[in-house]
Amino acid sequence: MRIREVRGRRIWDSRGRPTIEVDVVNEDGSWGRGVAPAGASRGTREAVERRDGGVRFGGLDVQQALSGIEREIAPALRGLDVGDQSAIDALLVRLDGTPDRSRLGGNALVATSLAALQAAAAAARTPLWRHLAQGRPVRLPLPQVQVFGGGAHAGRRVDVQDFMVIATGAESFAHALEITADVYRCAGELMAQRGRLAGVADEGGWWPDFARNEDALDTLVAAIERAGFTPGGEVAIALDIAASEFGRGGRYRLALEQEELDSDAMGERLVRWIERYPVASIEDPLAEDDEAGLAAFTRAVGSRVQVVGDDYLVTNAQRVRDAAAAGACNCVLVKPNQAGTVSEARAALQAAREAGYATIVSARSGETEDVAIAHLATGWDAGQLKVGSFARSERMAKWNEGIRIEGEQPGPAGFWGARALAGGRR
Repeated sequence: MRIREVRGRRIWDSRGRPTIEVDVVNEDGSWGRGVAPAGASRGTREAVERRDGGVRFGGLDVQQALSGIEREIAPALRGLDVGDQSAIDALLVRLDGTPDRSRLGGNALVATSLAALQAAAAAARTPLWRHLAQGRPVRLPLPQVQVFGGGAHAGRRVDVQDFMVIATGAESFAHALEITADVYRCAGELMAQRGRLAGVADEGGWWPDFARNEDALDTLVAAIERAGFTPGGEVAIALDIAASEFGRGGRYRLALEQEELDSDAMGERLVRWIERYPVASIEDPLAEDDEAGLAAFTRAVGSRVQVVGDDYLVTNAQRVRDAAAAGACNCVLVKPNQAGTVSEARAALQAAREAGYATIVSARSGETEDVAIAHLATGWDAGQLKVGSFARSERMAKWNEGIRIEGEQPGPAGFWGARALAGGRR
């Protein structure tokens, strides 16, 4: 099936900021739509968005990127085989011509790439997850769900960016969300009782009104118990430290505790948390420029805890291979917009598998109602899915899509469960 038309438009993300939506229309009238999300916490090596600058919308408008879609991308894609995703994405990369996708913009590229992928599934008259699976058996991913949002997602009210739960005792995707719903509700009740309920952060997690980072962990454990679950049994904790946001050159400045730690001390602090709390996964524990620290931390805890690379790996296959050689991390966060195209994101996931790493498909803090990543996580059999909290429609759309996908499985639906975590795969 050939591509007949490519159309771009400006829409608005969950923070009320401009973003790009692209429609790819096939010869037979079937079509697909892709949307570019946007992150608040970004690695320095990830694909660069094209923004207009200036005064309008705080410099965040996307008219220049849309112009590039109209003038360059649309004419180049017209007539291509919509089913050849690798050729489409390779052409997008060549058209941009920069290592960081900054000329046409990573936002323009990823929206177009996702639209083409959706159009290919539409042409085949099949759901996106099934189109990606290509007949291979797949399992629903294990959700990582934010309960408290911090860091860049909550005015840096606490240093840690995400305090999340993982329903390690769940028997299905839907069951995992049932467990999460109770924990999220109980966390809100505890905050209200303590007079600390102050709304929600960017991704829907409760606003972190705490005096210490450890207070959030204590409250999360209490919420798990209040919901009737055993911390570390049915429910474990996942953290996104996002250390690149407050660490550089081997120095880490914790604003909440008014401390400055070196790489070893920062790692030791996190090891104490792991020993004290039921932490099963920890993302970006040290900064993207601290590879030696990441490797040392992985050696110290990697047999017990999933160590996730995000800013350090930026969904880049070569960086995954280099990290594996250095012994840093044992899990990769996969964000299509961080790479620039679907094919590059898939290559990073494949490199992770070859290295024996676990994988998590992830949304961004600036999201829309687009649900593609629920299909990517399932169709790629990625194992884990992270889309934010258990509130706000742009998040719930994705969790609810996972429930629908689970219901579409032929026969009993497969579910990764706790086996998806690094060290638990088989």
